[in-house]
Formats: sequence, structure tokens, C-alpha cells
Amino acid sequence: MPLRVIAGSAKGRQLKLVPGETTRPIMDRVKESLFNIIGRNIYDAIFLDLFAGTGSVGIEALSRGAEVAYFYDLERKAIQTIEANLKLTRLESKAVLRRADAFQVLRQPPPRVFDFIYVAPPQYKGMWLEVLRLLDENADWTPPKTEVIVQIDPTESSTPSLKRLERHDERKYGNTLLWFFQTQDTILEPASSLEE
Repeated sequence: MPLRVIAGSAKGRQLKLVPGETTRPIMDRVKESLFNIIGRNIYDAIFLDLFAGTGSVGIEALSRGAEVAYFYDLERKAIQTIEANLKLTRLESKAVLRRADAFQVLRQPPPRVFDFIYVAPPQYKGMWLEVLRLLDENADWTPPKTEVIVQIDPTESSTPSLKRLERHDERKYGNTLLWFFQTQDTILEPASSLEE
């Protein structure tokens, strides 16, 4: 199935796939639903595509008005594919591309504060749980209002033991599950303001 940019400045551009079986591209309907949920908050946002694969999610963010997107992946073929896709969409000037291990990256200070962190690691290895624990432990990566979005297969789901991050939304699309996390104080803000 072809992979494409759904909306924005690069709408309709077909993206290249990473050769081999190392990545799991997000389906168009899931990606469209994701950005419908994010809505106008994507404008001028700082976006992190952590296990970037084809770069499809970060590119969609840029196409829809994000200020900058950071793409991290360890696979050389993925990095080459993201580079090609950024050129195809003419969005390379708004992108930061790094070949790096996500776990090592998360143990270091973040390059900047992100509005959105998208986590879609290889399936069935429990990697999403480890990433979530690292993000939970490091407040520099997940200050208030940073939204962490995890993409997993429903069969991988389990209840993570977290101190700061809290799941506040869940969406299931066939064999894709999206979980949305923010710090607890952020989630409680709307409720407290309604009580005033």
C-alpha cells in the first residue's frame, strides 16, 4: 500500500518505504485520525519522531505546520529513506535527522523541549515500555504539556508503572493502538479550571 502525506503543504506526495521488514509504516487512516486528535496544536509545534522509520509521522507534522521535526532512527536504511522523503516533500529545511539509538538519546539531556514525542518502536520486544519508563523518569524530556504518543499492537499492551506520566486517551484502529500520555499535573489542569 502506498504511503503518502495526507494534508498540508506536501499533501498527496507519495513517500518511499524502508527496504526490508525492519519498519512498520503507520496506515493512512491511523495517521489521519492521529492528526485530527492533535488538531491545531500542531501549528508551530516542536515534534519528535523517535523510531522514525520512513519519517511519515514527522513529515506529516511538518506538512501540517509544525515548526521543526526531529527524526531519530538506528537503521541506516531508515535514515536514508527519511532523507529521501524529506527531499521529496521539500521539508528538509525544517527537519533534524539523526542516526542514533533511542535509549541512549533518552539518557542524555534533550536538544530542546518537545511539544509532541511520537514513539513507534519495533513490535513485540517490549521496547515501548522501556522508552516510556525513561521518559517518565526524565522530567527534562517530559515537562508539563509535552504529549507522548505511543503506537503499539494491541497484543503488546500492558499497564506501565509510571510516576509522572499518565495515560489520558486511547484509540484503537484494527491492529494499531494509540496511547496518549502527559504529566499528571497537566491532565488535571482543565478539571481544576472548570471548578473555579
